[in-house]
Amino acid sequence: MADDRSTTQRSETMRRVKARNTSCEVTLRCALHRRGLRYSLRKDLPGKPDITFVRASVAVFVDGCFWHGCPDHCRRPSSNRAYWDKKIDRNIARDQRVADELTDLGWRVIRVWEHEVTSSVNRAAAKIERIVRSRLDNA
Repeated sequence: MADDRSTTQRSETMRRVKARNTSCEVTLRCALHRRGLRYSLRKDLPGKPDITFVRASVAVFVDGCFWHGCPDHCRRPSSNRAYWDKKIDRNIARDQRVADELTDLGWRVIRVWEHEVTSSVNRAAAKIERIVRSRLDNA
C-alpha cells in the first residue's frame, strides 16, 4: 500500500512517537500498582527498562510491535524497505544484547508486547506478578 503522506509529513509523524511513558507502559504500571506491586523506573540499567522491581531483580520492557519486530503484528513498510528492515533488525539485536547484559547482572528480564497490554492488561500484569512474587519468595 502506498503511503498517503509526503516525506515531510511522515517524518513529522515518526518524530512524535514517544520513547518513554507510552500509553501501554502507563496502563501496565497502573495494573501492577493495583495488584500491590511497587516498582521503580531505573535509568541506570542496561537498556533502561520500562519497569523495574529492584528487590526481586526483575526488569520489564514493554515493546512496541512495530519498533521491536513483533512476529505477529509488525508490518514493515513497503517504501524504503531496506532502511526499515535494517532498523528493526538492529532493534531486535539490541533487545537481545540488553537482555543478556541484564541476565549476566542477575536480573530476570520480562518482555511484554504492546498487543499483550492492549488486548489484556490484566493477563500481562498477572504474568509479571507471578514472576516477581516467585523471585521475592525465593530470595
